[in-house]
This record gives sequence, C-alpha cells and structure tokens, in this order.
Amino acid sequence: MIEPFIAVIGALGVAAGLLGGVIGFGTTIILTPALVYHYGALQTVPIVAVVATVANASRIAIWWREIDWRLAGAYSAGAVPAVVLGAHTLVHLPERWVGIALGAFLLALVPIRRWLRTRSWRMHGWQMTLAGAGIGYLTGIVATTGPISTPFFLSAGLLKGAFLGTEAAGSLAIFITKALVFSRLGVIDAAAVAQGLWIGACVFAGSLLSRRVVLALPETVFLRLMEAVMLVSGLSILWMYLG
Repeated sequence: MIEPFIAVIGALGVAAGLLGGVIGFGTTIILTPALVYHYGALQTVPIVAVVATVANASRIAIWWREIDWRLAGAYSAGAVPAVVLGAHTLVHLPERWVGIALGAFLLALVPIRRWLRTRSWRMHGWQMTLAGAGIGYLTGIVATTGPISTPFFLSAGLLKGAFLGTEAAGSLAIFITKALVFSRLGVIDAAAVAQGLWIGACVFAGSLLSRRVVLALPETVFLRLMEAVMLVSGLSILWMYLG
C-alpha cells in the first residue's frame, strides 16, 4: 500500500512538472513546502537536487533540437564550480536558518524577478558565465533559483522551446554537481535519492504533457500564477520555522 504522503507528493510532482515544463521554472517551488514539512529543510535541499536533475533532463529530451549548447555551456562553466562552494556553505548552517532562508528567498524572488525583467540588456557568452557563477552559488544553498535564471536566458534572445531546453541544459549541470557534492558530504542517502527519483518520475510525466500547452496560454498568466505560488510557498516555510 502506498503511503498517503508518497501519493500526494507524486500527484503534486505531476502538476509541478506540467507547470515547470511550460514556463521553465516553478517545479521545485511547488514541491518545496511539502518536502520541508515532511523531511525538514536540510534534507529537502538534496532531495530537490535529485528531482531537479530529472526535471531538467526531461526538458532537454523534449526540446533537444532547439537547444543553444554554446550558451548552456557558458552558463555551466561559471555555475558548476560555484555550486560546489554553495553546497559546502549549506552544510555548515543550522537547519532552522536553512528553513528561514528558503522561505525568505522564495518571497524575495518576486521583486527580484520583476526587476530583472525590466532590464533590457542582451546577454552574451561571458556574461552568462558570470550569471551562472552567481546563480550557481545561490543554488548550492537554497532549493531553487529558477525564477532568477529565467530573465538571463530570455535576455540572450531565447524563446519558447529554445529557452526551455537551453535553460534546462545549463541547470542540469548545476543539479548533477549539487547532488554529487551532497552525496560526498554525506547529506544525501539512498532513501533521499529514492524519494527524489520517485518525485522526479512524476515530474517527468507532467513535463511530457507540457509540450502541448506551451503555446496555448499567455506567459503573463503563468508568471502571475508563479508569483502567487512563490508567495504562498515562502510564507508557508517561514510559518513552519518562525511560528
């Protein structure tokens, strides 16, 4: 018999995969509060790393032909070493601080994302490497930084499938590195990997459905929805650790 939480998180994973597959981020934002509640903040971060690895791999498979591999490589070149540093920073922080940081970060993503979208610069290879370094370090500490990386890839001139696939290719290197570092540091165990793979499989199912709706709904509808999700998720986590 499947445990109730496993069934609930599986269904949530399908929904998160569908939404994340359409707008390029949001998968882990939706999952984070439930995972924090059940596993705690410290264990949630490596589980999310496994889930994000599967989620990004699925988007790469779906949009393979439209990926800008040069841009993804430039982003990864800065992000991979930085995420190692961020992960080492995380394991030395108290769990309560990690929980508070997760909640506060999700709330901060709303104004940060809006500010970044107002910038009109065009990103090039070396600029993507610098952006990857900053985002990689943050990703090593918190569960998700998708809403921050999104404007940088859009500023490089990528749209729709090219954006979804290229952002996923750059992010995949980050999350594989993050999972390996957590394994080496002893933060993630076999049970956490199994949970991450189960949720990731559900996310993959949702991602397969996303291709059909990428062009169907306006971007603004999803962005407003995700801002609401970020606010609710951030407040929920802060309530757990400050309430």
